[in-house]
Amino acid sequence: QVQLVESGGGLVQPGSSLRLSCAASGLIFRLATVAWYRQAPGKQRELVAHITAGDAPNYADSVKGRFTIARDNAKNMVYLQMNSLKPEDTAIYFCYAQHLGNYWGQGTQVTVSS
Repeated sequence: QVQLVESGGGLVQPGSSLRLSCAASGLIFRLATVAWYRQAPGKQRELVAHITAGDAPNYADSVKGRFTIARDNAKNMVYLQMNSLKPEDTAIYFCYAQHLGNYWGQGTQVTVSS
């Protein structure tokens, strides 16, 4: 059974940083494309960043230069380093993995507010 467990969310002030983590199990992680999505209240879920098995990252325009996605295949982990956070980054952030299926974590809340 595939499990994705996110952690690291919280309430921060604008301009702050947070690091989200996602622990994966039950799949061949090194072969998976992994990603972070987010969903703000009243909005559709959107792709924030993804990284392929070949380690090529891609980002939504809204987070380029501020967010960094990284993976550690030895630990079956994927991270999202978020810097210069803005109120519009407030959302539930979901970890996603794709390999022989599509899998989602339960989400972690990020709130950016003064």
